[in-house]
Amino acid sequence: MKMNGALLRVLPAVMLIFAMLAGVAGCAAKNPNEHKAEIFAMDTYITLTAYGDDRAQEGLDAAVSRIREIEERMSISIEGSDVDLINRNGALGPVKVHEDTLYVIKKGLSYGELTEGAFDISIYPLVRLWDITGENPRVPEGDEIHKALELVDYRRVRVDEEAGTVFLEKEGMMIDLGGIAKGYAGDEAVRILKEFGVEHALVNLGGNILTVGGKPDGSDWHIGLQNPRAEDGGARHFAIIDVRDSSVVTSGDYERYMVDIYKETGVRYHHIFNPRTGYPAESGLISTTIVSESAIDADALSTSLFIMGKEKGLPFIGQLGFQAVCVTDEKTVHSTEALQNNIRITHPDYKLDNSLP
Repeated sequence: MKMNGALLRVLPAVMLIFAMLAGVAGCAAKNPNEHKAEIFAMDTYITLTAYGDDRAQEGLDAAVSRIREIEERMSISIEGSDVDLINRNGALGPVKVHEDTLYVIKKGLSYGELTEGAFDISIYPLVRLWDITGENPRVPEGDEIHKALELVDYRRVRVDEEAGTVFLEKEGMMIDLGGIAKGYAGDEAVRILKEFGVEHALVNLGGNILTVGGKPDGSDWHIGLQNPRAEDGGARHFAIIDVRDSSVVTSGDYERYMVDIYKETGVRYHHIFNPRTGYPAESGLISTTIVSESAIDADALSTSLFIMGKEKGLPFIGQLGFQAVCVTDEKTVHSTEALQNNIRITHPDYKLDNSLP
């Protein structure tokens, strides 16, 4: 399979998280009660580790099946998925979708309303235009971006809950659940593991980390936050936070970007688009992390915070009752008040600023 530079840029960060969590979880060969599953789905590497008896392995198998089911329904690139059918036919008339797809779309639209459009599931015309993670990434002309922006407006995505349908009000509109479906898949995996009696587990969906309980020894899970400028050298994470029964979801401009253009010009065209400008978000942030009980909420809010910026976004996240960490382009780390005593900076280039915006 051919992978372009942007996709290749994603893999080291993902594998780093695997390595860190392997160290945290311990060696499987020395723990017969550890069960593990590793798959590639939803365009990322996924690993699930659960502790317990044989039912834990059964839970992992069921969780993997559920993740694949969600991918088949919500992937933008799988022909015949709910999202594919909406994007091809949604402007012609209401499209019937599965109940869980409808739930995720409704959740995405609610975050569009809550963030005043910073999070917008109708972003796909811009995503496709820039093609940052595709075979032909490019910087579009201004008029192309303007035309794509005319098709981006979450308020024109209509959901009929009773009929179970989705309708797009304007021809050419398309949705993309990539900013929220992975979080939902993580939540479902955790729900299933708990149904199988698992009390200790770690789920990693390409950087979306979810924990069930604490570690088997009773202590918290220690989650490393990726150094968003690891290519500059030094440690591959900048901080550690301790969690249990939580999700930790990070967004950043280092995950997927036009590598060749960055090397030539120093301009980082990344995959997190501002729905208002049509360009990759320029908020002064390079990484955002949300800690919450629900990964679907954390998924949407990590993107929203990145677009909104520190001054507006961090107080907003705190008011919603979630915990957040954001890193500025000057490598200054800010967090919501609830996290200030639970974040340990481990990289000498980063400094923690506890003053709230």
